[in-house]
Amino acid sequence: MNALRRNVLKGAAGAGVVAVAVAAGLLKPTQAMAAWNKAAFEAKNVGDAMKGIGAASPADSKDITIKAPDIAENGAVVPVEVTSGIAGTTSIAILAEKNASPLVGNFNLSGGAQGFISTRIKMGQTSLVRAVVNAGGKSYTAAKEVKVTIGGCGG
Repeated sequence: MNALRRNVLKGAAGAGVVAVAVAAGLLKPTQAMAAWNKAAFEAKNVGDAMKGIGAASPADSKDITIKAPDIAENGAVVPVEVTSGIAGTTSIAILAEKNASPLVGNFNLSGGAQGFISTRIKMGQTSLVRAVVNAGGKSYTAAKEVKVTIGGCGG
């Protein structure tokens, strides 16, 4: 019970510090939110989404590995891992081509971070899951088809 009390006190102290920073004007709620590419995430087709992330004509690459199930029983939770073997990877984007908004995520990597992303995505129907990697000022892509038995985007 003593450990629980300590955790509660630590949480309350942390929340208090954040509240004081907000009240003093040192931290604004908009500063805490990550910058996002509105045009790319609101694109309704793959071409517009790829233009929005700066990858209008990416080259196919065998150095990109997409690990996803061949058949996803539930489209609401599809695990996807993308590994880039391309040196100098600066970002990895994941697109589900037949979703209403195809851009699922765009992850920026810095400081020599390993080119690896693991996440879960929603898919409305069977389609290609495409990874787009930016490295050295160029764009590369790879795709894998995932069959969805129960749609996760309102399907």
